[in-house]
Amino acid sequence: MKKMIMALALLGAMQACVPSKQYKELQAKQQECEEERASLTNENRTLTAENDELSADLMNIKKRLADLTQDTIYLGKRHRQTQAKYQELTKLNDDLMDKLDKIRKEGDMENRELLDALRDTQLDLQRREDDLRELEELLNAKEKRLNDLEAELQKREARVKELEDIIAQKDAAVRALKDRIAQALMGFKDKGLTVEQRNGKIYVSLEAKLLFPSGSTVVNAEGKRALVDLANVVKEEEDITILVEGHTDTDPLNGAGAIKDNWDLSVMRATSVVRIMTEEGGMDEDMLTAAGRGEFMPVADNNTPEGKAKNRRIEIILTPNLDRLFEIINE
Repeated sequence: MKKMIMALALLGAMQACVPSKQYKELQAKQQECEEERASLTNENRTLTAENDELSADLMNIKKRLADLTQDTIYLGKRHRQTQAKYQELTKLNDDLMDKLDKIRKEGDMENRELLDALRDTQLDLQRREDDLRELEELLNAKEKRLNDLEAELQKREARVKELEDIIAQKDAAVRALKDRIAQALMGFKDKGLTVEQRNGKIYVSLEAKLLFPSGSTVVNAEGKRALVDLANVVKEEEDITILVEGHTDTDPLNGAGAIKDNWDLSVMRATSVVRIMTEEGGMDEDMLTAAGRGEFMPVADNNTPEGKAKNRRIEIILTPNLDRLFEIINE
């Protein structure tokens, strides 16, 4: 797909010699590439939302765990109280049995009273035993539920920790790469070059005056040095993709020659940068994608010469590979 976009840019430069139907087909392919990039941006937002949802679930589980712990403490207390009462009644029953043996001969009336008392005591004891058994079953069920929640909590915490670790590693790697790029391009700092880290990506912005003569798509000698220095820093990176975007101001072109408008100019300049980074910087072509934004993504006011100078730029966007994060979320 990246090679297709580069081919599209080249063919755009020769549109005067290509049939209109073929040019429209190439424009459609370029639109497909733009839609794919938008899809990847949506996937990144989905990842962030999923991480927020996992964090919210984790907080809910911790609250439920705390509630179950309180229930378990209460049931344990009830269990101990019932057990103590059971032991007390058992002792009372034993005492009554002893008394019954001693006074059995003292009269049927008194014996019947004692028997009634014994029967009541035994019934009460049986009820206490039933209550104790129910409490033990309830306590066991609560303990099992508590263990299940603890296991689920540990699993969620491990998953969140793995996500956080991968994100932290990616952020640290991006920061380190950004510092290396800034160090390598320090000599061009005051010549229209900036290096920034935003939203987990690295943005290397080069004003057109550093790279191209006015209205040209041919990179000058100083621009080549900057691009080759950048390529030497990033060409060994394995977990990034690089998008090279061309941008222009709003001044219209005269339409003469191969460059018809700002779209053409931005695409052809981006393609020229990609060629320098691959052919002279030694980068793998699969790492790079060239795209043209024309005048439609300004960073400054086009009503001033200074603003137009900032808008005429090449942006090289380095994005880390997030495949492992998607794998964890889909597990």
